[in-house]
Amino acid sequence: MVEHVDIREVGLRDGLQNIATPMATGAKLDWILAEAAAGVREIEVCSFVPPKLLPQFADAQQVVRGALAIENLRVSALVPNLKGAERGAEAGVHQLNCVLSVSESHNQSNLRRSTAESVTDLKRIAAFLESLPADRRPRLACGLATSFGCSIEGPVPQVRVVALAGEVAAAGVDEIVLADTVGYGDPRAVRSLFALVTAEVGGVPVAAHFHDTRGLGVANVAAALDTGVRAFDASLCGLGGCPYAPGATGNVVTEDIVFLCEAMGFDTGIDIEALIETRKILKAGLPGEALLGQVARAGLPKKFSYAARQAA
Repeated sequence: MVEHVDIREVGLRDGLQNIATPMATGAKLDWILAEAAAGVREIEVCSFVPPKLLPQFADAQQVVRGALAIENLRVSALVPNLKGAERGAEAGVHQLNCVLSVSESHNQSNLRRSTAESVTDLKRIAAFLESLPADRRPRLACGLATSFGCSIEGPVPQVRVVALAGEVAAAGVDEIVLADTVGYGDPRAVRSLFALVTAEVGGVPVAAHFHDTRGLGVANVAAALDTGVRAFDASLCGLGGCPYAPGATGNVVTEDIVFLCEAMGFDTGIDIEALIETRKILKAGLPGEALLGQVARAGLPKKFSYAARQAA
């Protein structure tokens, strides 16, 4: 049996949050539909933040409604607090993604509160979801931003990440995501931290969210695969960054990460050439934005074979 790796598209949220000019709602929906047709099974489509803070997501309700109409697609959304979680649950998303920072300085910059206060709010969100009927209850994931370092504070001690992951697991989340928000991670640190956190949180799945700030994004994904991680966030064309972290640049490129996994023998169920074709929607809808990606530039190797076909 070929092992499966889940690649979750986060460009519509993490990518677009850094772009001041709003992308048209129709273009966003075309993007979602094209990636779903390419085989992407989970997309983070928006953020439920106040529109005055991020006008890019003023159309969150419309985007969610359109995404939910696509069969076999898990629709997720970022929520910054309990109010956002209530909006997300009312909209009907399948998963709510909360984010808090291991770095106190980054948490204050991003969420204007302490990390401990964010953990308390996460517990409120978990309790709120438990109060909902089972058939209307979204999954709850929590991302630990700046798990490998912070552009404000510098290195982040692994012991702090592990302790915070334990608190988050105890709050009742369905998944924990270790995020290298500003590109401080390297393969050695990735192998070490994922092993420590996985041991700490028991059976709670641990996923990865890498940025390519210093060119190590693909190497870090490969290292995480070595430790048993089987779920990764990625962004089409490498869009992304963090508006509250100086120097943060884009996410790992979806097309490149799918190629890496398939080349290493992991099935993603995603058509790389269809992803490359989807880039045209971004080029038209985000004029002037840099669109990154090595596979899109070079194309697939001659006689490239997907992992599932190799195993057949």
